[in-house]
Amino acid sequence: MGILQVREIKKYFKQIKAVDNISFDINKGEILGLLGPNGAGKSTTISMISTLIKPDSGTILYQDKDIIKKPQAIQKKLGYVPQEIALYPNLNGRENLEFWGRAYGLNGKLLKQRIKEVSEIIGITERLGSKVDNYSGGMKRRLNIGAALLHKPELIIMDEPTVGIDPQSRKHILDTVLALNKEGMTVIYTSHYMEEVEYLCNTICIMDNGKIIAKGTKEELVGLINDEKQIHIKIDTINETLLQSIKDIEDVNDVTTHEDTIVVKVQKSKQVFKRIIDVLSQTSTEIHAVDIKEPNLEAVFLHLTGKALRD
Repeated sequence: MGILQVREIKKYFKQIKAVDNISFDINKGEILGLLGPNGAGKSTTISMISTLIKPDSGTILYQDKDIIKKPQAIQKKLGYVPQEIALYPNLNGRENLEFWGRAYGLNGKLLKQRIKEVSEIIGITERLGSKVDNYSGGMKRRLNIGAALLHKPELIIMDEPTVGIDPQSRKHILDTVLALNKEGMTVIYTSHYMEEVEYLCNTICIMDNGKIIAKGTKEELVGLINDEKQIHIKIDTINETLLQSIKDIEDVNDVTTHEDTIVVKVQKSKQVFKRIIDVLSQTSTEIHAVDIKEPNLEAVFLHLTGKALRD
């Protein structure tokens, strides 16, 4: 049994099904990724787990305790990093951490010690005396995470913590998540960035339109498309006759176009590739580039939903 068990939860906002009957478990020491486009239901899901809002129906258990009926069962053990920055801009970094530390019941030497430790974890020790209003977006995100770590939570929920920040801060945050997890912390991480979820997560739930449409390890999810590969061929001119000739090749599953590129989905790329080149060589078109793409989460999402993640 998982440390957290989500069973058939629903949340509607008027006629909008924000979360539509989803279930999943998360095990102790795991990083679970909730992956999906904006509006998929990720933030609503973690708001219910965080006890910020109640589901319309369903059950959420933390260590076998019903947190809908008894939210205090998770609240003291939970760190929550919201998508929006939850800091006081006119206070400096240390003052912000002191405020949130006291909110968690920390005081005196223990609070000072935890501020020191957390500041080192998030890499802002030298900027603690500066006003948050003068921080970069990445520094604010780091401090936002630091505030959620002060009370040493067992479970931390991070809602798209790298939105709108520079690459250096983004990498620091991702590495911080891995370091916290290595020390035993359980993590729920939401994102619409495929590469972040692939980098961090042991288990991935793909969400779309309020539903979980697939769940598993990266390898399990990629296996859903049966090792299908894509051959991207950029050429001069594309016409229906050429596309049909490629579709007629054995082991070609699908042919689509994007601007000046033909995208061919195949099972056996080596054998099919030669046949495709043979077809193209019989035309007057010029090949500018060829790229064979291995299956990835982007391909899985496209396969399951018929659209790219950021559509």
